[in-house]
Amino acid sequence: MRKLTLVFSATVLLAISAFGQGKPGNLEQVLALLDKASAGFKTVQTNFVWDQYQSVIKDHDIQSGVMYFRRAGNNVEMAADIQKPAQKYVLFTGNELQVYLPRADQVTRYMVGKNRGDFEAYLVLGFGGRGSDLQKNFEMHYAGVENVDGKSAYKLELVPKAQKAKSMFRLITLWIDQQTGMSVQQRFQENAEDFRLAKYTSILINRKLPDSAFKLKTTGKTKYITPNN
Repeated sequence: MRKLTLVFSATVLLAISAFGQGKPGNLEQVLALLDKASAGFKTVQTNFVWDQYQSVIKDHDIQSGVMYFRRAGNNVEMAADIQKPAQKYVLFTGNELQVYLPRADQVTRYMVGKNRGDFEAYLVLGFGGRGSDLQKNFEMHYAGVENVDGKSAYKLELVPKAQKAKSMFRLITLWIDQQTGMSVQQRFQENAEDFRLAKYTSILINRKLPDSAFKLKTTGKTKYITPNN
């Protein structure tokens, strides 16, 4: 009976992947697309919606705003302007991750140091990173092609290789736009039921971004906190 169920499930998945989707592919093609997108990557601006679901309290914490990514030498920097439900700014530049809460007028600073590569692997996932870098950090599985908000996207399933990361996310799923090589959707599975789903829309590639996008809008009274990492 179990064998029959598995065969049925596989058949259903294949049928779903084949119905009304874009051009087929494989893992090597997706990694090549990511490498190509990374080679020409300078900046990205995108709207986002994050849905953090906690099964214990059956709660969806939904945040939305605008994100910015830009190439800085060999690294990629990220800024998130979270506008709803409350204003919050997240900035990842150099060897520092900063989170600013305007209501509290407080910045929490995390020094990433030699672990910058690990932070970058997750914070800028699907935006400017090379396919070869994904292979270094994740076990990868190509899961076909799906339609995401009208865009044909390659679906990749990633399992972190590092034990610390794996304890946080048992599975990460990326949907990569077949045309641009940028992520249009991500799902971070924390355990069997808890997850964060991220959707990206109005993606603008290689447009000039204001320098202010990568500066926290602090005040003269802002309090800075640096926890022990």
